[in-house]
Amino acid sequence: MYAVIRTGGKQYKVAAGGKLKVETLTAEVGSEITIDDVLMVADGDNIKIGAPVVAGASVKATVLSHGRGEKVMIFKMRRRKHYRKTQGHRQNYTEIRIDGISA
Repeated sequence: MYAVIRTGGKQYKVAAGGKLKVETLTAEVGSEITIDDVLMVADGDNIKIGAPVVAGASVKATVLSHGRGEKVMIFKMRRRKHYRKTQGHRQNYTEIRIDGISA
């Protein structure tokens, strides 16, 4: 059984027991959260697709940690114009473990 959820403006395919890094959530480490933006639930051949979300479906997850991702370097340059600009960015994330999917 798996589901497609939406959180932080992105979509993720999740299954029970899986770990996932999502955009920062306002939850304490160790707390349980419920994600109600379930776009699709599949259990074998039984597939439910929402319009836009599946009614009554939810995903339970546990917050494992908060952290910062790898550094992404941004480099801009205009040739022959003596213009160079370098920037770096690290995105915050929350790591969660999927405990169960209820349709």
